[in-house]
Amino acid sequence: MESILVHPTYFPSIAQMVAVAKAEKVVFEVSGNYQKQTYRTRAYIAHSNGKLLLNVPIKHTGKRQKTKDVQVENEFPWQSQHWKSLQTAYRTSPFFEFYEDELYPLFKTPVSKLLDHNIRIFHVLCELLELEIPTEQTDEYFKKPEEVKNLRYLAKAKNEKQFQLSPYKQVFEANHGFLSNLSILDLLFNEGPNTLNYLQQQEIEF
Repeated sequence: MESILVHPTYFPSIAQMVAVAKAEKVVFEVSGNYQKQTYRTRAYIAHSNGKLLLNVPIKHTGKRQKTKDVQVENEFPWQSQHWKSLQTAYRTSPFFEFYEDELYPLFKTPVSKLLDHNIRIFHVLCELLELEIPTEQTDEYFKKPEEVKNLRYLAKAKNEKQFQLSPYKQVFEANHGFLSNLSILDLLFNEGPNTLNYLQQQEIEF
């Protein structure tokens, strides 16, 4: 796949990481306006009761904000809550302990700007996946960008496109069946070093 244009999201979906794993280059959309109810601030993991939403609170200004200006709301301990949820959900998974030391700083180090945090997450994930891919950031917003495959829609949480992803073994599968296209963390904790191979083998249309 050619260069792709995506929004930096909070622990991206598996589908978005499939696109990343097959791309020549990732261009991050950082010039547009912030939109609510997107994967910029949310990720889904598998929990004992089914899908669990991890949501990053942001400071609302009452007016339209640029994505790069959005500040995270740290009035309550959302990072530690997210980390406890991950521990509860994945401590029995095959590879949680394998990756937790590298991931924990993302839930311990104070966060100011949402965009910076999401990009930091992306680079940590690429290191864990042993995925080397060049990245760029946009200088201005184009409604119909050229010379890149526009995959910004992958950040939409409402009416999102459904992808046929290959099943893999999940911790709570016996409780509620296979849950598709969760956060990349679910795949990482269950598949470990095979995660990149899984991503590259998926045949889905974007």
